[in-house]
Amino acid sequence: MANVASVNDTDFDSEVLNSKTPVVVDFWAEWCGPCKALSPLLENAAANAKGVKVVKMNIEENLETPTKFGIRSIPTLMAFKDGQLAGTMVGLRSQAELETWLGSL
Repeated sequence: MANVASVNDTDFDSEVLNSKTPVVVDFWAEWCGPCKALSPLLENAAANAKGVKVVKMNIEENLETPTKFGIRSIPTLMAFKDGQLAGTMVGLRSQAELETWLGSL
């Protein structure tokens, strides 16, 4: 995905919490159907978002960060501003909802 990078437990702090711009993290897994359906919508929304970085984290390959943030259902999107959690969106959403949410950050 050109507009969406991947992060892991090791680089989460530097890529997300220490970012100068707002960051949205998509917590997902390969086996998750709604996650796969959300992926192209999020890619398109990320392409249109100005000043927001979007990253993905595979919860099966990275156990520490999802546990730290209490991820219980996927897909879960979490927005971080200035190192703080600024919003959460759970479940499959429409591209319009994603664009509106990203635009509000």
